Amino acid sequence: MAIHPRTEIDSTAKIADDAEIGPGVVIGRNASIESGVELGPNVIIGPNTTIKKGARIFPGAIIGTEPQDYKYDGAETICEVGEESVIREYCTINRGTKASGATIIGSRVFLMSYTHIAHDCRVGNHVVMASGVAMGGHCTIEDYATLGGGAGLHQFLRVGTYAMVGGFAGMRKDAPPYMLTAGSPPAKVHGLNTIGLKRAGIPIETRQLIRQAYRILYRSGINFHDGLSKIERDLDRTPEIEHIIEFFKTSKRGVSTGVKGFLLRGEEEKDESDSNAVEV
Repeated sequence: MAIHPRTEIDSTAKIADDAEIGPGVVIGRNASIESGVELGPNVIIGPNTTIKKGARIFPGAIIGTEPQDYKYDGAETICEVGEESVIREYCTINRGTKASGATIIGSRVFLMSYTHIAHDCRVGNHVVMASGVAMGGHCTIEDYATLGGGAGLHQFLRVGTYAMVGGFAGMRKDAPPYMLTAGSPPAKVHGLNTIGLKRAGIPIETRQLIRQAYRILYRSGINFHDGLSKIERDLDRTPEIEHIIEFFKTSKRGVSTGVKGFLLRGEEEKDESDSNAVEV
């Protein structure tokens, strides 16, 4: 165990033998630091906070402190950072409130400097947030989503899997899966997250189906309700299409609407065999 002498570690905290703890680190009551974790200088780990195997926390990050919520009454809530996640300088992550009891960050998440994740948020696996992202409480970020620098999310929002949220986007409604949402405020859906889907190795046939669903929802001129009915009727019910349907149907704050009369470069690029697309 490599623990710098200038640290403050509560006697109830559990520290793995091979963890590396830098100078000025403070670790609170009932915290757990698992194998291979690296805590840089002046990191603060609050009570009831677990940092899982192989995570790296950079200088000045503050994780698991009390939620910034007027209603918080001192309830014993938790915070968790998943395996091999990277939390860069001066990020802040608050514990949950009794509403859900926890703030959970998944595995292999990359949070760049000055990101803020509020109480009761759920962040999936392989999520990337660029510097300065600010999330209100109770937000959900699904696996493989990417959020650009300075994006701001209203509380209770969701960002879907493989979604891309543009830098400085002002999110008032949910960002749908597989799509690009940008602009401020409010952010609008501009097209597919084409580059992200290709980099993820998603097959061309699947990308074509997602594109067809996007066109039905955002380019056909019909409302979301009718668009979902058309998708259910006309498109193959792959897991991706099922997820789009479920995401729209379960949205509590509503899903971001699309732009009118303006497309980002490349939005109308076609994949091979795109002539098989459903007419809308």
